[in-house]
Amino acid sequence: MKYYEKDRVQSLPVKEAVGKILVHDITRIVPDLFKGPAFRKGHVITEADVDQLLDLGKQHVYVACLNGEIHENDAAQRIARAAAGKNIRLSDPKEGKVGFTAGISGLLKIDVAGLTQLNSVPEVICATLHTHQTVIEGQDLAGTRVIPLSIDETHVMAAEDVCQKFFPIIDIRPFAGVDVGLVVTGSEVFSGRINDGFGPVVQKKFEELGSRIMGKKIVSDDMDMTVAAIRQFVDDGAGFIAVTGGMSVDPDDLTPAAIRNAGGDVMFYGAPVLPGAMFMLAYIDDVPVIGLPGCVMYYRASIFDLVVPRLLAGETVTRTDIIQMGHGGFCSSCKTCRYPRCSFGKN
Repeated sequence: MKYYEKDRVQSLPVKEAVGKILVHDITRIVPDLFKGPAFRKGHVITEADVDQLLDLGKQHVYVACLNGEIHENDAAQRIARAAAGKNIRLSDPKEGKVGFTAGISGLLKIDVAGLTQLNSVPEVICATLHTHQTVIEGQDLAGTRVIPLSIDETHVMAAEDVCQKFFPIIDIRPFAGVDVGLVVTGSEVFSGRINDGFGPVVQKKFEELGSRIMGKKIVSDDMDMTVAAIRQFVDDGAGFIAVTGGMSVDPDDLTPAAIRNAGGDVMFYGAPVLPGAMFMLAYIDDVPVIGLPGCVMYYRASIFDLVVPRLLAGETVTRTDIIQMGHGGFCSSCKTCRYPRCSFGKN
């Protein structure tokens, strides 16, 4: 029943409208103090409302009957509960809408195929943020509502069936706090000619994701030294290894070969992401090893921010995932960075 279907709307005396749906806002005005809705469209009138409506000068109101349908608030609440994972908080329903907020910090996961099917159910909508982005506790993530003031229960049941099939439609995966071994390459840093500017940036990024740097080894542009540093972190029980610099095609850039020689099983080298094209992901046993190009040090948002949070949330990032990052993988280099509230990484 939509609010504009006039043949299903009645004008009734207030005392006869109890139990029916109000189809228009009713305004309350207190001179110099307040002007706003005393009752909103969609409100189900109760016995307790009658005197207040009469005090507001309303002898008659326009209402609609449920006639076996479900009120918009009840319907939205059922759909939201069916769609939300355990790490999502739901708002109280208001005007047929329920909001989703983050119950924890972590990686936002939207089942896009499920969301598409949910929005294919008549008179039901659900809008979300993009999937695979880092969110913080309390952040608004999504909202769902039904379009009419009341909805046939078969539509609600169809929405619940979709949510059950793809459950959860919306959830957050927590980041695993791991010990990270950091290998900083570069003869200029190893010799002391310049200070390490890369390590502090990477350390801050990992710490913001709940992990810690268990140690940092600075090595020269030397194959054996770099391999030994990587292997030592593996032997020391690192849960993640990051190797900075040395990722280009210059003769002295040996990081990709060093990761391979240390036993790395390379998943991919090179990504359709700018900044971040020369990124590498490999595994030594079950330990992720990433090769980070210099752009990670200079740009606030880069390939690091698209891949590492997913790895720390326990996801397997495949070559297909990386290939698909080309759509949305171009950073506009805005004068004031707004990431993640921008198009970067939103494929």
